[in-house]
Amino acid sequence: MPTMLGLNVGMKSSQTLGVGEVAEQFGLATHVLRHWESMGLLKPRRDGDRRRYTDGDLDRIAVIVRAKEAGFGLDDIREMITAADPVQRKQIMHRHQADLAERIAALQASLALVDGALRCDHEDFTQCPNFLAEIGLTRSRRQR
Repeated sequence: MPTMLGLNVGMKSSQTLGVGEVAEQFGLATHVLRHWESMGLLKPRRDGDRRRYTDGDLDRIAVIVRAKEAGFGLDDIREMITAADPVQRKQIMHRHQADLAERIAALQASLALVDGALRCDHEDFTQCPNFLAEIGLTRSRRQR
């Protein structure tokens, strides 16, 4: 179930938040924000050696969190949010859509196998000819 992010931090445009406050706001560990920064996903301001996050940073964090929930990897997220070209962003989305469709198809095949085993009238479904035939089909599909 996707998490719906509601940002209501009550910040004025000139205010900033520290890494601990931002981590708490999003339910993240502080090291996650630091890791995202090291990967080039975030560029918080600095006040001496302290990270300070603006409204724009919070928006970007929300995008990253939602993209991760949608199954994007951090490299794809970085590529998407740093791309200057909307066509490039769309290509990344198409690639992810194809990956998702492939994963969904694999999960549907797994679900069909489990459903078949549960519907089997045999005492032990591993002895069911229908189940064994389905396993054989699955095995032959992998060998192609």
